Amino acid sequence: MTPYGCTIGTDATLSSAARRLRAVLFSLPLMLTFLAGPVAAAPQNPASTTHVYLLRGVLNIFSLGLDDIAAKLQAQGIPATVANFVSWSSLANDAAEGYRSGQIKTIVLVGHSSGATALPDMVAKLSQLGVPVKLVIGLDSVFRTRLAGSAEHYINFYVASGAGEPVTRTADFRGKLDNVDVGGSGVGHLTIDKNLMMQQKVIAAIDAVVFGRQRTPVARSQSAIGVMRLGARTGGSD
Repeated sequence: MTPYGCTIGTDATLSSAARRLRAVLFSLPLMLTFLAGPVAAAPQNPASTTHVYLLRGVLNIFSLGLDDIAAKLQAQGIPATVANFVSWSSLANDAAEGYRSGQIKTIVLVGHSSGATALPDMVAKLSQLGVPVKLVIGLDSVFRTRLAGSAEHYINFYVASGAGEPVTRTADFRGKLDNVDVGGSGVGHLTIDKNLMMQQKVIAAIDAVVFGRQRTPVARSQSAIGVMRLGARTGGSD
C-alpha cells in the first residue's frame, strides 16, 4: 500500500506542475507577440487617398461632362467632388484639411470653362496653405490666366479657334505647364468636357499619377483617334 503521506505529496506535486503549465500556456501568446514585434499596417490603397476636385462653369449646366468623369473615377475607387467654380476657395480649405489629417495624400484639380479659369487661384491658395498639388487639368479656360504657386503638372486643354485661352506662368510658378490645343476636330467649348476621347485623356492622366499607369481605352472611334493625334502642344515648359 502506498503510505497516506506519500499520496498527499504526489497530488501536491501534480497540482503545482499543472499550475506552472497553465501559466506557461497563458503567457505564450504574449511572448509570441513580443518576439514578433509590431504588426505592420496594411498599405493604403493609392486610390482611396487621392481626391479629385472638379469645378463646373457658370450655372452648373454647361459642364455636366465633369459629372461623367467623376462617376468613372469613383468606379475606380477614386473619391471625387464636383462643384461650381465659385466654391474653389472652400474646396481648397477642404483639401488642405484632408491633407493635414492624412486622409488625402494626392490632390488633383479639374475644371471646365470658368471652372478652368478658377484653377490657378485654387493652386495659389493651396500653395499658400503648404499643400502640394499633384495634377491640374483645365478644359478650355475662357479668360487669360497666370499661374503662380506650385503644381507638379498643369495641363491646359483649350480650343485655340474658339473661346479657349492658353495659361501663362509667372516667375513664381514651380512645376510643369503644358498648353495643348485640341481644336480643329469637332471639339468645342461646350463639348470638350463631354467628348469621350477628352474624358479618356483626363482619366488616363489621373490614373497615371494615382496608379502609375494609364488605362487603355477599350474602343476608339475614328473621330476620337483624330482628337488623340492632335496634341498640338504649345507653351510647354518645365
